Amino acid sequence: MLAWTVDHSSPSHLGLREVPDPAPGPHDAVIQVRAFAPNHGDLEALPSLPDGMIPGWDAAGVVVAEALDGTGPRLGQVVASLGTDSAWAERRLATAESVGVAPDGADPHRTSVVPVAATSALRGLRRLGPLLGRRVLVLGGTSAVGLFAVQLAARAGAEVVATTRNPAAHQRLVELGAHEVVASPSDLDGDVSGVLDLLGGTYLVQAFARLAPGGTLVALGHAAGQGEHFAYGDLFGDAARHDRSLTTFFLGAEPDLGPDMAWLAAEIHGGRLDPVVGAVRSWRELPDAFAAGVERTSGKIVLAIE
Repeated sequence: MLAWTVDHSSPSHLGLREVPDPAPGPHDAVIQVRAFAPNHGDLEALPSLPDGMIPGWDAAGVVVAEALDGTGPRLGQVVASLGTDSAWAERRLATAESVGVAPDGADPHRTSVVPVAATSALRGLRRLGPLLGRRVLVLGGTSAVGLFAVQLAARAGAEVVATTRNPAAHQRLVELGAHEVVASPSDLDGDVSGVLDLLGGTYLVQAFARLAPGGTLVALGHAAGQGEHFAYGDLFGDAARHDRSLTTFFLGAEPDLGPDMAWLAAEIHGGRLDPVVGAVRSWRELPDAFAAGVERTSGKIVLAIE
């Protein structure tokens, strides 16, 4: 089969080449990959990965062989699959624990955004507790995770504030459910009950300062590429800053993701959740689609395997 593998002799750290088909164990189904949507973390990690490795966390495709032990998805089902590697290939292995089954007729292109982007948003928001009637900040609202978080938080009854430094994106965020759009946490006119942070750095520090008593900040992304530096007094508690918390998040450690991925795939298929796909391109264009200097589209770039 063909697969993108790590190749440090290439400027992109990638090479498309023939590799052996994956060898399933008794608990593995075989997925014919139809589409995948690279994540920021996937691309950032490439220089540090070993030569020959097949990268990629998430992909969507069709089951072409069931697991011999009878577990997992059935032949012909469209699934969203999650793992820490091997997604950027024509076939990958998946277990019952690593897939969400999409509805019949689901589009793999739209389903491919579910495993990392949509599921991270869903699980990250759950860390904030009940959202109904609460003011929630999505820090990095135009990231793929942020675009899903805005929609999901609004559906849960939150008053959503999203950040973006791109004025052209304001209307898009409002259409997805944001009540307010600001450039940074320092522009907030009041405190928030929770923060889903996709940026880190100085933005995280500013957002933590706007947490109301009992509020939580979930550090889910680090797109700013900066360290976080709290000044003396930033972590004090008093009547206005009591019981605030900051928690880290790693999707790979989250249990029982299959039902959530299946629900998200169904919501996208049913038109109740925007898949925030910015463009669909051939998977052969992978290095070009993410090359330095290429203008980024809003939403995910999905790469389709012909």
